[in-house]
Amino acid sequence: MEALLVSTGVVALAEIGDKTQLLAFILAARFKKPWPIIAGILCATVVNHGLAGALGAWITSVISPGVLRWVLGLSFIGMAIWTLIPDKIEDEETQIARRFGVFGATLVTFFLAEMGDKTQIATVAMAAHYASPWVVVTGTTLGMLLADVPAVFVGDKLSQRIPMKLVHSVAAGIFAVLGVATLAGAGAGFGL
Repeated sequence: MEALLVSTGVVALAEIGDKTQLLAFILAARFKKPWPIIAGILCATVVNHGLAGALGAWITSVISPGVLRWVLGLSFIGMAIWTLIPDKIEDEETQIARRFGVFGATLVTFFLAEMGDKTQIATVAMAAHYASPWVVVTGTTLGMLLADVPAVFVGDKLSQRIPMKLVHSVAAGIFAVLGVATLAGAGAGFGL
């Protein structure tokens, strides 16, 4: 249960102000068709984070527990720092929409935007940390939806009212606590 709750909460917070949330704002404003956008976000996230979870599970099978604890601890601390850096959306990511329709555009742009993104890397790290990749992927997918679905429905109005620096600071703090706890050996109960 901890893996589900932590992965959901961390990704939901980290996603606020992230480039994929900005992409959700742009797609919603451009197409005004929320359901195909939400379906595209869901499908892209399941595939992207599913691959990230599988990578996290594989990492635990090839790296010794001692080394893994250091890699994960430092990764979480790196995620804390990265979360404090605001994302920007690139216009090319929204140009795909003209070729694939609303659902296809969302699916492709979200999948590509998540490649190497902090939430994807966090999914890898949490899947390795908790050794429950499916639970983590479920949590990170829920976190993405918690952050991005409201963006689809309320767009820029919501982004103007949310204190982004505070949200990013809270998310960074959670990542930092996870990193320090992992380095301190709190992951021992999880086989690390």
